[in-house]
Amino acid sequence: MPLIDLPLDGLHAYMGRNPRPDDFDAYWDKAMAEMRAVDAGLTLTPAEPFGAGPEDGPGAGSESEAAASIAACHDLMFTGVGGARVYAKHLAPVGPPPAGGRPAVLFFHGYGVQSSDWTQYFAYVLAGCVVVAMDCRGQGGRSEDVGGVSGPTRQGHIVRGLEDAPEKLLYRSIFLDTAQLAGLVMNMDGVDPTRVMAQGASQGGGLTLACAALEPRIAKIAPVYPFLCDYQRVWEMDLDEQAYGDLRDFFRQRDPRHERVGEWFRRLGYIDNQHLAPRIQATTLMATGLMDRICPPSTQFAAYNKITAPKELVVYPDYAHERLEGWADKAFGFLMR
Repeated sequence: MPLIDLPLDGLHAYMGRNPRPDDFDAYWDKAMAEMRAVDAGLTLTPAEPFGAGPEDGPGAGSESEAAASIAACHDLMFTGVGGARVYAKHLAPVGPPPAGGRPAVLFFHGYGVQSSDWTQYFAYVLAGCVVVAMDCRGQGGRSEDVGGVSGPTRQGHIVRGLEDAPEKLLYRSIFLDTAQLAGLVMNMDGVDPTRVMAQGASQGGGLTLACAALEPRIAKIAPVYPFLCDYQRVWEMDLDEQAYGDLRDFFRQRDPRHERVGEWFRRLGYIDNQHLAPRIQATTLMATGLMDRICPPSTQFAAYNKITAPKELVVYPDYAHERLEGWADKAFGFLMR
């Protein structure tokens, strides 16, 4: 088979290229202290995503009533660092929870979009889980971006704040949102805090890693080809074109002669999941495709190889950044065991 990256044995030995700031641990300890000081102002408002419209005619709504008998749906909002209101879909099985509470699964979405339709989470609800699916700040969903503009900023998030103090990096706030949400879910009535899990693909995979690193009580994670890993490696491979296109645009526009290249990558190290990965205590099942040109395999291995918790990697040699055959079923089985 062709290779776009290191051979598989080299990937298993690869430990990353992007520099780790000397004050990395202090940076995240300070960030977590800031997050814990925020008054979350959590609200849960009943949602009716399956309601029939006036054009549906007599008898309409029976399907939506059936859906409502499966899942109680709520719009969840909380205040994150910097004062942004962050949105998530909240679904729970109808009826009282069992003694000890239900497991919960957090879902994180891909770059620039938003959480999936409500029905996409029904398998987990039917299995007895609470589901919470977060919208990232400023992207396609309903969470706020308080960076000085109204409306979504959608992309460019990797380099947002790069020329400011490291505390202004946008992904610092988004990473903290994942950890704050996990803690809020763990404290909900009817949730077993020892059985809170997370999953997502691409950006969602990167946020899954960050969530488990910053909230070590997360029990299990199932990230898929995680984004936000080993930025300098992507850049040196000349694959900073799609999800990582922010890097190419930044250098062309802000440092065209690469006079401060070392400084920029050191700052990006604060939001590099390979440096957060050693904090992860969750049992991990991860998947990657070896033909991935959007999140190159070596960048993903840089994070995976630093996880010291129990872990397994599922490799798809002929797959790229796409739907991985059989993965959804495998992840479901792993999380539900």
